[in-house]
This record gives sequence, structure tokens and C-alpha cells, in this order.
Amino acid sequence: MINLAGRDILHGWGRFLFTGVGLGLLIGVTLSMAGIYRGMVDDAKVLLGNVGADLWVVQRDTLGPYAEPSNVRDDAYRALLGVRGVADAGNVTYLTMQIQHEGRDVRVMLVGFEPGHPGEPGSLVAGRPITRSHYEAIADERTGLRIDQRVRIRRHEYTVVGLTRRAVSSGGDPMVFVPLQDAQEVQFLKDNDALLNERARTAANPAFNRPGVPGLLEAVQASQASSRTVNVVMLRLAPHADEAVVAREIRRWKHLEAYTRADMDEILVAKLIATSAKQIFMFLVILAVVSAAIVAFIIYTMTLAKQREIAVLKLIGARNRSIAGMILQQALGLGVIGFVVGRTAAALWAPVFPKYVLLLPGDAVVGAALVMAICALASVVAIRAALRIDPATAIGG
Repeated sequence: MINLAGRDILHGWGRFLFTGVGLGLLIGVTLSMAGIYRGMVDDAKVLLGNVGADLWVVQRDTLGPYAEPSNVRDDAYRALLGVRGVADAGNVTYLTMQIQHEGRDVRVMLVGFEPGHPGEPGSLVAGRPITRSHYEAIADERTGLRIDQRVRIRRHEYTVVGLTRRAVSSGGDPMVFVPLQDAQEVQFLKDNDALLNERARTAANPAFNRPGVPGLLEAVQASQASSRTVNVVMLRLAPHADEAVVAREIRRWKHLEAYTRADMDEILVAKLIATSAKQIFMFLVILAVVSAAIVAFIIYTMTLAKQREIAVLKLIGARNRSIAGMILQQALGLGVIGFVVGRTAAALWAPVFPKYVLLLPGDAVVGAALVMAICALASVVAIRAALRIDPATAIGG
């Protein structure tokens, strides 16, 4: 019966092959959806691993800086350095925005950092680190920016001096790193017209424009033209410091929220991308059902097309187990072709996706097992139809 199943496949190899390719493309989409989820999780882990921090200190009662907005005074790091176990501290700002590059919009996450402190970009693949306090940038290579290229960010132009890799936000947007003061200006300061209007309102306010208090108005207006806010203070701890103890001390005495690496992992994976994970899971279920329906339909139509042959087999004494085995082998063969095509297609088009697609060998093994199980279950309909065929059909046909 094994040879008979193979001969039947060879007899209609064109239809069988094209059906396997079509099923394979559907399986490829399924594997890609799983890879997108794996890529989102990996992006979150890379985001946390690249900054070189042990604790993230943010505004109290927030899940910042990635899941919620967070504002912290940029001089808070001085008090945090006095906490036992803290070895280094760095102010960091994050802002998702659009920049213009070669006539097209590029969505990036602008990161302001202090060189030599936690929050700076990881290893560079080209160029050099930022050495000036203004107007230099390091970009992820997915932005399309090149070394020595100039890019305009709001009111100023920045020269790209370095390139990094896999520096992306939790949403997959490539990062552009600039000096902290420049990032503060971009994120928190108003444009010139807004500043002029704000100064006019301040001057018209008698609380700030008192005749008997010289210099008060100028001091208030100067404070409106500068920013002393960051989104997070990242801490690097001493080698033997307990991060849970340090985080508890910061919450108790500094009136700020402190998250460990494990806390940030939970926030990013369990909260920030949880909805996306549910949507991807629903797509996977739908694609699995569609794949099962396709296999069941193809095997069923192939079985109905050879009713006379199956009746002849019954007439000469073939057992039901042998006939069922022939149909099951055809379904599994269709699954093998589909999985090979799908895995190959997923690997080929993964680099084209705008988001990072991570195809793990373990997912491929689980996917192969599920494809075989789905094909086996889908063959049940065809097997039942074959077993109901009357042997007399071979004579009276």
C-alpha cells in the first residue's frame, strides 16, 4: 500500500505539488507570525541589555519609560549616587518621532544619553562614539543613515558619526542617539513662536512682573527656555549589591519608582506587547484552521476522484486499515511538502519585514509536529468517505 500511495501521488503529481506549495505558503505565513512575536520579545530583551543598566528609576506610580510617560528631574542622579550599592548613574530621554531622510519619513526613537554612563549605545559596527556635546548622532543601521551624513531633527542638523545594530525600541523602531542636552531640547522645549507667546503671557501676569522685584520676570522667562527633565535615570550597581534592596531603598527614601531588570522584562513582555501577542495567537489559530480545511478538502476530493480504484481494492480483499493508511500517507506527504516550502519561504522573506522576525529552531520543530497532526486529523474526513465506498461500485460502475 505504500507503493500504491506513492503511485497515486505520481499519477497526479502536478496537482499534488501545487497544492503542497499553496499550503506551504500558508504555513510560511504562520511561521512568520510566530517569528514576529519572538522578534518582539527579543527586541525588548535587546533594548534592556544594550543600555548596561541594573536599575531603571522613573517617576513614581508609573511604568515608564517604555510603557508610560515618565518625568524625572535631571539632578536626581546626585541623590541616587548616594544610595548604598549604586556605582554609576546616567540620565536618559526617549522620544518616538519622525525624521526626514532622503525625501522620506523615517520613524525612529530619539535617545538622549550621557557618554560614559548607563544608557549609552552598545558596541558600534562603524564610526566612532560621540565626542562633542552637541549635534552629533549615532544611528541604528536600519534607519538607512550613513557615516558623515547630516540629518535634520527639529531645529538643528546632526552629523552621524557612528552606526550600531539591533538598537530598537520595544515597537521595533530604530534608535538615533544624541547628546542629552540636545534630546532634552527636542523633547521638552517649545518652538520659537510658542516661547514668544509664553513670554508675553508671563509678562502680562502681575505675579511675575512686579515693579518692586527686579529680575523676577527675566528669571521666570529663562526657566521657560530651558529644560531640566529626563525620562529615566539608569543605575549601574556595585558588583555585590542586591538590586532588590537598592530598589526598595530608592522607593522608600527618594520618592521615585525603581525597577529591576526582571521588573522591566515583565513590563515590556507581559504588559506592553501583551495585546499584540494575543492578536498574533488568534491569527495563528485561524491559520491553523484554514490549513486543516485546505488539507481536508484536497485529500477528500482526491479520494472521491478514485472511488472505483478503492472499490476494486476492497473487492480483491484489501483491508480497511490498508486503505486508511494510503490516504493518511498522502495527507502526511502533503504536510511534508507544505512544511518544507513554508519554512523555506519564511526564511526567505523574513529579512524583508519591517519588524525583526526571529525564526527559532524549536518553533520549527513544534510547527512541523503541528502540521503533521493537522494533516492527520484532516485526513479523517477522507478516510471515512473511503471506508463507506461499496465494493460493488467496481462492478456496476
